Amino acid sequence: QVQVVESGGGLVQAGGSLRLSCAISGRTFSTFAMGWFRQAPGKEREWVAAINWSGSSTSYTDSVKGRFTISRDSAENTVILQMNSLKTEDTAVYYCAGKKYGRGSIYESEYDYWGQGTQVTVSS
Repeated sequence: QVQVVESGGGLVQAGGSLRLSCAISGRTFSTFAMGWFRQAPGKEREWVAAINWSGSSTSYTDSVKGRFTISRDSAENTVILQMNSLKTEDTAVYYCAGKKYGRGSIYESEYDYWGQGTQVTVSS
């Protein structure tokens, strides 16, 4: 049984930073590609960032490039999303997802495990 648990969300002013963590247990995390998605109120869930199993390859949606950084710590079975220069439009529930095989993906359907989400609210 794989469990995915996000933490680190909260309320921050525009221009500030937050660090989201995603802890994975129950399977061989080191072979998983991982992704972060988000869902703003009234909108569909969208892909934010992905990282491959080794951490050697990362990708980002255009709106967060240069501001967000995804990384992983295989020893701790965690994935981190460092979010800097936050904007009000970054307000959303952020979800971490694990993909058993292959590279990270922008498609929700390709991920096998999901967390419950953590709320990020950016105030103006």
